[in-house]
Amino acid sequence: MTEEKISILIEALPYIKKFSGKTFVIKYGGSIMQNEKAQKTFIQDVALLNFVGIHTVIVHGGGPKISNLLEQLKIQSDFIDGLRVTTQETIDIVEMILSGNINKNLTSQICQYGINAIGISGKDSNLITVEKKYLYKNGQKIDIGYVGNIININEAFLEELIQKNLVPIISPIGCDKMGKTYNINADTVAGAVSSALKAEKLILLTDVEGIYKNMNDPSSLLSLITLDEIDQYIEQKIISGGMIPKIQCCIEAIKHGTRGVHLIDGRREHSLLLEIFTHKGIGTMIKKGVNEKWQKNIS
Repeated sequence: MTEEKISILIEALPYIKKFSGKTFVIKYGGSIMQNEKAQKTFIQDVALLNFVGIHTVIVHGGGPKISNLLEQLKIQSDFIDGLRVTTQETIDIVEMILSGNINKNLTSQICQYGINAIGISGKDSNLITVEKKYLYKNGQKIDIGYVGNIININEAFLEELIQKNLVPIISPIGCDKMGKTYNINADTVAGAVSSALKAEKLILLTDVEGIYKNMNDPSSLLSLITLDEIDQYIEQKIISGGMIPKIQCCIEAIKHGTRGVHLIDGRREHSLLLEIFTHKGIGTMIKKGVNEKWQKNIS
């Protein structure tokens, strides 16, 4: 057993060397946040990444908690294309859960491991400036309330925090130029932050293992995929439904300077370490082109 543990450490060495000093943006949310074991190991993974010199920026969601509270308060909550229709009444509750409850609890848990984390929202220092988002279906403009479309990220503010060895924990709430508060999709925020920082990696913790060639065949999990292949899979409807918006965030992040994007199963214990510090990894990595395809993390 001792020799096995040593071999694991040796396997991790080139990755630690390559990524020390680099920035990873990690999106954390969904049902993973309801799993105490997965949550604990996620926090341990984040602590270890920082101890080996990797700068982490965390963007969290919190949909299930918001839905639970709205249900308790007997407030109807509707979704269109995966986005919560956010009324004036709902936005106050959304902000309370995201920026108050989830953000501060996650920040304090990470701090317990000796990491200097700081909980913020997109409203702090104009971190995330938005405009009102509309949906368009069948030629009709649909108003979904206080849902924001990102128009600017204050990357200088984030870079200042990173330089001070602070770990920003970001709640996906933003303001428009008039100071109105908006709810923002957490995947979108993570992608925009990664683009602004030109991060080494954007990592999305999901409820699936990654991208499959055939959803009914677990052995068809793709370890690596390029942007061109993604376009083909969307055309062939291999990638479809709720996965498309998530993949589009990944595509935009890579096009705007992120080196690689990882989709991994956050329900699996120590999923971050297994994906980043092992040769094979456990999820799907998206890279820009064919020349970068052949090695997952060392290129």
